Amino acid sequence: MGKEIILSLKGLCKTFGPTKALDDVSFDIYRGEIRGLIGENGSGKSTAMSVVTGIHRKDGGEMVFNGEEYNPADLLSANQSGISIIMQEMNTIEGLTVSENIFLGHEKDYLVFGFKNMGMMNAAAKKLLEEYGLDEIDPSLDIGHFSFEERKMIELVKAVNFEPQLFIVDETTTALSQDGREKLYGIMKRLKEEGRSVVFISHDLPEVLQWCDTITVLRDGKFIDTVEKSSVDEDDLKRLMVGRELGEKYYREDYEKFEGSEKVLEIKSITIPGVLHDISLDLHRGEILGIGGLTDCGMHELGKVIYGAEKNYSGKVILSGKNVEITDIKQAIDLGIGYVSKNRDQEALMLYSSIRDNICLVCLDDLERGIHISDKTEKSFSEEFSKRLQVKMTSVEQFISDLSGGNKQKVSVAKWLAKGSDILILDCPTRGIDVKVKAAIYELMEELKERGKSIIMISEELLELIGMCDRIVILKHGAISGDVERKKDMSEEELIDYMI
Repeated sequence: MGKEIILSLKGLCKTFGPTKALDDVSFDIYRGEIRGLIGENGSGKSTAMSVVTGIHRKDGGEMVFNGEEYNPADLLSANQSGISIIMQEMNTIEGLTVSENIFLGHEKDYLVFGFKNMGMMNAAAKKLLEEYGLDEIDPSLDIGHFSFEERKMIELVKAVNFEPQLFIVDETTTALSQDGREKLYGIMKRLKEEGRSVVFISHDLPEVLQWCDTITVLRDGKFIDTVEKSSVDEDDLKRLMVGRELGEKYYREDYEKFEGSEKVLEIKSITIPGVLHDISLDLHRGEILGIGGLTDCGMHELGKVIYGAEKNYSGKVILSGKNVEITDIKQAIDLGIGYVSKNRDQEALMLYSSIRDNICLVCLDDLERGIHISDKTEKSFSEEFSKRLQVKMTSVEQFISDLSGGNKQKVSVAKWLAKGSDILILDCPTRGIDVKVKAAIYELMEELKERGKSIIMISEELLELIGMCDRIVILKHGAISGDVERKKDMSEEELIDYMI
């Protein structure tokens, strides 16, 4: 007997303005499998699944779910049909409690005499959270009380609460620590064993090969192939994704010891109560300084301190050449410091503004001629830097909200490249970006280094720290536990020893 099809996509089409996001896409997903869905940024992966979950309406084609024609009106209707999704970016609602977020759309189950019984809802949420090992989360608290990762885990609980027949994971693992990833993998495995199906979207190809049974590849909105994982390796998948061989070069290939030139930044005794403890570092001209550790080690908060975005700390951040203390964001920008945030939708970009506005925002003083900035100047300026980062767009007037996650990240890097910042703080700069664009960003980092720019690269990916940095500082429980120089034989295990 053949495998049972749970979802069939037939000739799916979707356009956004002149952009064909999906062009006659057809493939089947089978019951009881974990299906990988991969492709470059802008290939149509997330668009296809947003159509499946009712977030976007298809322009053409047909969907069949459980043997019946399927056209969800919205996400709630997809949930009610038996399909749920957890996405890369934040998808919880500020101002609601944890339990209200988990049971959003299902409040009627907790009505007593026509009123929402919060006690019942909180008790049910607490039981669910404990089932998934999230005992420390109080369901009665406002969702804004929790960290980005905790909120993603709450979304995960919400997505699997009603036992969906098809569970879609859209680039979520980039937002999770290893512990969070393991919990997600466990849920995927359990759903498969119960005869349910999972669609797993990720740019981490080793992760895809480890957990998926079959892998579907999209490129430029078109279906390319579906392959068994046993028949391919990483290089095969890269070829399918980009349509050609990738070059050999990926990370840096030089291993000469960095001969610390002049200091450009001094970080002195930075302490945030309960987060960071007496952190002192120097950054030199032309240096790529890596900062790594487990997700909650304090590295992301340190990046905000350096950029002037954190106020609750003691210690000093000093721009060495001018002997000026950095205390706020505007001052940091004016003094040549740029910052690419890990949480691009909340902190790095104006989602409902154009690519042009986002790139030009921090450069307005540079573009001004007298008291006027011409539209033509802004347009050509933003086009230059968006093209340099190979942003897939219809024009620079396109809204950021219409871009894929990876193309959003390219814009967040492009604006600081346009600004010409001398010091760049890159917090997880390759999160949610495909292999080809990662290589382009690494190449850009090398180019900036050669031009004497200085980079602080904060990353949870040990291989990219090893591959790109002159020196790597590891944080553990908010304190420095390791400080190692670049060398050819450095291993992940060496860094992990400092982390745990």
